[in-house]
Amino acid sequence: MKIQHLVYAACCVALMACGSQKKKAMEETEVLIETSMGDMKVRLYNDTPKHRDNFIKLAKAGAYDNILFHRVVRGFMIQTGDPALKPSGVPLAVDTSDYRYTIPAEIRYPRHFHKKGALAAARMGDYVNPEKASSGTQFYIVTGDTYTITTLMELYSAIYQSRVDTLYEELSRGRMKDLYLLRRKGDEEGLQALKDSLLHEAEVKVANHPPLLFNEAQKQAYTTVGGAPHLDGEYTVFGEVVEGIGVAEAIGNVPTAKERPLKEVVVKKVTVLE
Repeated sequence: MKIQHLVYAACCVALMACGSQKKKAMEETEVLIETSMGDMKVRLYNDTPKHRDNFIKLAKAGAYDNILFHRVVRGFMIQTGDPALKPSGVPLAVDTSDYRYTIPAEIRYPRHFHKKGALAAARMGDYVNPEKASSGTQFYIVTGDTYTITTLMELYSAIYQSRVDTLYEELSRGRMKDLYLLRRKGDEEGLQALKDSLLHEAEVKVANHPPLLFNEAQKQAYTTVGGAPHLDGEYTVFGEVVEGIGVAEAIGNVPTAKERPLKEVVVKKVTVLE
């Protein structure tokens, strides 16, 4: 009987240990971003594991130590993460060619969106990067202003029309030879008919797969704390600021010239909090 009790107790301990390990695995990693204007604590999402693991790897390797916020747009976002951009007097001690890689997109929209404080990966534009792959190192933090419901709906209409325009341009590039020949012949009627046909095709395709309407969580966030809703679904959001959003806002308000801070704002260190 005592042996049975011991076996039962051992099983209970094993189950508790498994439960504890599972709980620990589910916990989201937090990192501390120390800057020359204050500190921010950021939580990394588990459902963007490639971006999470890459960010942790870079932080532990010191890739983010002593680098600049090189792009700041007031009322929008602050960007950093380029290991080659060091403050004045700090030598470049690493081969930055090692960081010229991309990460496959992990866009979890609308679960994660561009509310104020969102941490997202920078990337090249769609024309050269249609798969929306992320920069291996560069990231931004959203500091966007608030919206009203009316302005959100106006923005949605603008996003919808932008998709129609973009698709129309893509379709037109595919028929460039036909458009050129019609222009050369002076066939204005035929040229306009082809343009109208391409525009109609673009409108139908976007109507069949329209951008998602803002959900209640987005409306709540964008009308209270702010954000950058026009970026939703286009970039990988892989974390959020949980402490120190005021620091991000302060960085976002520094004077700039062509989006470059006039005074150096430095990421001093990024530390993974165990």
